[in-house]
Amino acid sequence: MRNTLFPLVLLALPLAEIAGFVIVGKWVGVFGTLGLIILSGLVGTLLLRVQGLGVLRQVQADSRLGRVPAETIGHGAMMVVGAILLIIPGFITDIMGLILFIPFIRSWIWKRMAQRIVVRSSFTQTSGANPSPTMREQVIDLKDNEYERKPNPSSPWSSGSGPDGPKLGS
Repeated sequence: MRNTLFPLVLLALPLAEIAGFVIVGKWVGVFGTLGLIILSGLVGTLLLRVQGLGVLRQVQADSRLGRVPAETIGHGAMMVVGAILLIIPGFITDIMGLILFIPFIRSWIWKRMAQRIVVRSSFTQTSGANPSPTMREQVIDLKDNEYERKPNPSSPWSSGSGPDGPKLGS
């Protein structure tokens, strides 16, 4: 059922958008309709930029606090989809895009989707003054007398010739 419904929606959406253009065009005229389409595209672009940066800041803040930013990423993805729907010309897609910018609707959608989405996170600290306990367990400290470096004669970067003849640069 789902697979047969999607192509029908994909076909019906442009037809519904054209009907929307005709109806709005009768109310506000051709130039008013074009102005609304351009305005919704500009608003979508602006919202994508502003809200996208806000979501990135929130993801960074959640990550710094050691939380998995699953809900923030979900809300951000819905806002990106909403902004793209605003950029696409058409009044039906504009309405759907604006609906995705309403916080309680995003929360409602997230509650329905969160059961099916798995967000994995691996927090590794590569630098800093206070490594986590798990990082301390992974670090192996060697003293100078516990290792040594020897030149590899068969390396193409060594000077001289190895078993296969002259090396690069000679």
